[in-house]
Amino acid sequence: MQHTTEPLAVRMRPQTIDDIVGQAHIIGPGTPLYKMIKKGYVPSLLLYGEPGTGKTSLAYAIARTAGRELIAINATSSGKKEIEEAAEAARWSGNVILFIDEIHRLNKAQQDVLLPHMESGLVTLIGATTENPFHEVNPAIRSRCGQIQQLKRIPPADLLVILKRALADPERGVGAKPVVIDEALLWRIAEAAGGDARAALSLLEAAVAAADERDGRLYIDEDIVASCTANRGFIHDRYGDHYYSLLSAFQKSVRGSDADAALHYLARLLEGGDLAAVCRRLLVIAYEDIGLANPMAGVKVQAAVEAAERIGLPEARIPLAVVTIELCLSPKSNSAYKALDAALADVRAGKLGEIPDHLKDAHYKGAAVLGHGKGYLYPHDYPNGWVAQAYLPSVLEGVRYYEPKEHGEEKYYAKVYRRLRQLSQENHVES
Repeated sequence: MQHTTEPLAVRMRPQTIDDIVGQAHIIGPGTPLYKMIKKGYVPSLLLYGEPGTGKTSLAYAIARTAGRELIAINATSSGKKEIEEAAEAARWSGNVILFIDEIHRLNKAQQDVLLPHMESGLVTLIGATTENPFHEVNPAIRSRCGQIQQLKRIPPADLLVILKRALADPERGVGAKPVVIDEALLWRIAEAAGGDARAALSLLEAAVAAADERDGRLYIDEDIVASCTANRGFIHDRYGDHYYSLLSAFQKSVRGSDADAALHYLARLLEGGDLAAVCRRLLVIAYEDIGLANPMAGVKVQAAVEAAERIGLPEARIPLAVVTIELCLSPKSNSAYKALDAALADVRAGKLGEIPDHLKDAHYKGAAVLGHGKGYLYPHDYPNGWVAQAYLPSVLEGVRYYEPKEHGEEKYYAKVYRRLRQLSQENHVES
């Protein structure tokens, strides 16, 4: 391996956009961005993605392909001075792209310097961020960027291509000495990188450094790969956008009755130590997605959550696995909270009306004078504990918020609901 202070991941950065592996949805041949850059036009754009997905590499490749100078700064360590220097360089050459990494960390003073240069077209900006730009990047900067592109984790098959390039390149790659490694082991490195090209190349670099040299060749065996990839392949950020996507995918898998997918996302959340988040989400699911179709689900989840919190990880995974599968395979209903949402919409729209007099509080002296409580029929005094009388304000007479589902245990509630409405209509109950 050649002696250099530059990491392999830096040396192997793509030289042009044609060298980019992965991200075909953004920069593949035939995409609008690819065509623009090939013609020498570079719009201001934001690149959003997890670490190692190639945001910086893509910025450099774009600049080289378009024949533009790239000035790179980091928002966490650079200030107004560096932005002004980039703008001054652009005035002289008219050929500058300003690349700002961690762009979501720009403070107001930095933004005030940058925005006029973007507005005038003096500075072409490529911003990179690991955070969702729609949440974290200043709207004024977003509005001046022609494109916002999300980079995705690089699949192992594409990472394998990158690793093979590094092995085959004697100048920028792992060095002039041939490296002998089984394809299965190279694939294991690609998988262990977790979609991160920088991590994949770093793992390969470590494996080459640990390789046994014989006959002028470097041999990488299974033990070396196992040692280099130990505890790799799982990345978890509790506060990033990906974290909320994991929780969303978990709930949607349960809602969609896919037990295997739900267990996959549950495993990722628990591996990240997110016991509290999982417990909260399971309680939400029990009432939001299972609801009246299986009312005992909430009770069972509460019991499982209490058990999980008491015993802690790793044993907590046992009750959580049980209730996750049960929720997946349970009948589903969102009718209860949807009914409340409909009622809330009426309340917020001002559809209130007067509470019927017979329902008003009559537990105070003088209530009878006001007619409060007069004519109220006490249901417990009637057969089956029910009597026809009006409960809604008159302006909402006949309104229907609850739309019952016809499966699971809710079939029973649906039958009762329909019967009571029919009896009320037959008795022509008016508010």
